[in-house]
Amino acid sequence: MNIFLTGATGYIGSGVLSALVQAGHSVTALVRDEKKAEAVRRDGVTPVVADMRDRDVVRRLAVEADAVIATASPGDETSAAADTDFAEAVLEGLRAGGTFVRTGGLWVHGSGDDITEDTPIDAPGLVAWRQELDERVLAAPGIRSLLVEPGIVYGRGGGVPNVVASAAQTGDPAALVLVGPGTQHWTTVHVDDLAELYVAVLEHGETGSRFLGVSGQNPTTRELGEAASRRRGLEGRVVPEEGATTIERLGAFGEALLLDQQATGEKTRRLLGWKPSRPSLVEEIAAGGYDPA
Repeated sequence: MNIFLTGATGYIGSGVLSALVQAGHSVTALVRDEKKAEAVRRDGVTPVVADMRDRDVVRRLAVEADAVIATASPGDETSAAADTDFAEAVLEGLRAGGTFVRTGGLWVHGSGDDITEDTPIDAPGLVAWRQELDERVLAAPGIRSLLVEPGIVYGRGGGVPNVVASAAQTGDPAALVLVGPGTQHWTTVHVDDLAELYVAVLEHGETGSRFLGVSGQNPTTRELGEAASRRRGLEGRVVPEEGATTIERLGAFGEALLLDQQATGEKTRRLLGWKPSRPSLVEEIAAGGYDPA
């Protein structure tokens, strides 16, 4: 298929780009500057330099594509407007029967010990804006619309786990300060396993579906903090942090990190044959993959 991809130089999108090329798809990658264009230019990949909010460019590229995969988002206060503008332009341009795969996130489901694709939305403030857009695009007529909802993405030293690995030390003997009380679970997925999931969703997902991107590993933040503490020579010593302090320190991001989430992703593996196989996040930290620079 001819794929129009955003985020091709980003943490998630760069892996998705490689997985798409390996699977034999042709990719047009929307990038922000010529340096990024050079980074993605290869056989089967055509870079286009523009902003994701340039509706005319997005609409034209959607017209020319068999499928659109969106992994880019500003990640700041402009995210809601940018994602909405992009999605609306894609819906205007995508031909009947075309495919639109978007990136959501598991945080929208709030806390829960057995989260599935059908778990009601209970989003923290940081991502509360997603619900209306996700539901609107999934219900868009005439196209095949799909949503990938990753948990905490890790691997190659990137992503949210750096908040744990770079945490402050306190006390004597020194201990690592946890993100919150340490009892909350994080759903996790390796970035390379997630890239393979996008290809599986593209090729086999049923229209209107959500798919959780989770490995089934749900470590507590204490387990993660203890692994990071050992890497830093603190013998696994950790101290909890009051939730209010976490939110004061990290704002709305901290509120999301305090969610207590567990999920198996059973539906995704059963319907798509997806088999996450990379080391767990605890193993990645223990092996030095998140050692502070």
